[in-house]
Amino acid sequence: MIMEKRIKVMSIFGTRPEAIKMAPLVLELNKRPDQFESIVTVTAQHREMLDQVLGIFDIQPDYDLNIMKDKQTLAQITTRALEGLDTVMKEAQPDIVLVHGDTSTTFAASLAAYYNQIAIGHVEAGLRTWNKYSPYPEEMNRQLTGVMADLHFSPTEQAKENLLEENKDPETIVVTGNTAIDALKTTVKDDYNSPILDAIEDKRLVLMTAHRRENLGANMQQMFRAIKRLVETHKDIHVIYPVHLNPMVRQTADEILGKDDRIQLIAPSAWWISTISPAGPT
Repeated sequence: MIMEKRIKVMSIFGTRPEAIKMAPLVLELNKRPDQFESIVTVTAQHREMLDQVLGIFDIQPDYDLNIMKDKQTLAQITTRALEGLDTVMKEAQPDIVLVHGDTSTTFAASLAAYYNQIAIGHVEAGLRTWNKYSPYPEEMNRQLTGVMADLHFSPTEQAKENLLEENKDPETIVVTGNTAIDALKTTVKDDYNSPILDAIEDKRLVLMTAHRRENLGANMQQMFRAIKRLVETHKDIHVIYPVHLNPMVRQTADEILGKDDRIQLIAPSAWWISTISPAGPT
């Protein structure tokens, strides 16, 4: 009996959002060892927040580049990731690389795969604003990844249409849905409880996130002041904000939001994954 050669799939990610959305794919690949040899590579572009998700899904990376440095620039992230991934790919020699979305890790991994003539599968392909500075640097990361990708896994029909407008081969595009929903289905617990949620009691909950690079500075200050006014105007609202580890974000949040009893600034955590049902917030 001739055994079919297993496909060697390398899944690459480096941030918490990527890890959340790639985890279901890694787990599914692991369920099919007769078909796939699954290799997980992380750049750890975001170290602490990435590790939280790896722990929740019990994923052990085969390669960990650990590139994160204090006050890292986009150029530093990209060059460290590119050099490290080039070395890993030459050693592991995958048949295909899977990348997700629009991070600097995604772009660097795609470029490294291209340099090594390895096929690229782009998960969450086709999101577009066609404004290269919004979101920044994500819009160009995903456009450039799309140019190099051999397979495009789009979350929506609109994303597929965006790719078709760019003259991508229709045979290379598959509408898959959003893998974040698969992640929620894996982690949601009906009996979940949290001291944070218990303390809110009957107040209306606002769960917020704000950290994107293009929002740093005046834009973020305006957003935080709007949240402050919302709380001052509506006495039954309680805000929970898991603050990103970026020092500029944390400083601005502390200055504007840090002195209100109904605005709770907490460390980045994965508790919210278990608080939201697949049908949406309740």
